[in-house]
Amino acid sequence: MPGIPSILRKILDTKREEIAAGRTHQNEDALRDVVADMPPGRDFTAAIERRSAEGPAVIAEIKRASPSAGLIREYFDPAEIASSYELGGAAALSVLTDREYFQGHPAYLQAARNHCALPVLRKDFIIDPWQVLETRAMGADCLLLIVAALGAAQLQDLAGEAEEIGLDVLVEVHDENELEIVWVLHIVLNTGLARSDLTTFERYGYVAVLRLHKEGSGSQIYDGVVTFVPVPPRFRSGR
Repeated sequence: MPGIPSILRKILDTKREEIAAGRTHQNEDALRDVVADMPPGRDFTAAIERRSAEGPAVIAEIKRASPSAGLIREYFDPAEIASSYELGGAAALSVLTDREYFQGHPAYLQAARNHCALPVLRKDFIIDPWQVLETRAMGADCLLLIVAALGAAQLQDLAGEAEEIGLDVLVEVHDENELEIVWVLHIVLNTGLARSDLTTFERYGYVAVLRLHKEGSGSQIYDGVVTFVPVPPRFRSGR
C-alpha cells in the first residue's frame, strides 16, 4: 500500500521472507490438517462483551520488547505473566509473536494460553492466508489485522479466512480514513482504535474497542464504545 511508514514497510518485508520460509517447512495443506483436529477456540468476542457489561474490558499484553522501547522485560515468563493478568481481572490476553522486531515467539503464546483460561490474541503482522492458518495452528483464539498494512480487499479476505477456521478478528485502525475502510466492508469486526505513531511504533494517548456491522438495509450500526477514552499511564505501552 502507498504511504506505509518506512519502519512498517521494513517489518512487512521481513514478514514476506518469514512466510516464504514457513511454507517450505509446513504448507497450507499441512496447516489445515492440524487445524481440522483442534478443539474449538475460546470466544474472544464474548469475553470482551461480558467484561464490558461490568466495566472496562482489558486486553492485557504480553510483550518482551518493541522497536521504540527496546527490551521491556529482561526476566520474561509468559506463563507467569498470563496467570497474573488473569488474577488481575483481564478479559483477554494479547501476545506478541514477532521474533525480529519484538523478540516474541509462538511458544510464548502457547505458554501463556496453557496457564490461564482467557482467550488469547496473536499480535503480529498478518498479511497472508498462510499466517491465518499458522495462527490457529499455534493455538490462538483471535488474530490482529492492521489496516495500515493491508488493502481493503486483503483485509476482507483475511478476515474471511479467519472466520472459516474459527478465529475471531481484532482490526487495528489509527484514523478516520482507516476506520472508513473497515466500515465499507460487509463483515462483523471487533475494531480497535489505536492512537500511535507508526513511524516510531510508540503508542500514546487513547484507545478504544468497538463493534461494527451493517444491517441488511445498509444502515450503519455501532455496538459498544464509539469514542476514544483516555488510557491511564499504567495501561499505555510502546508498540
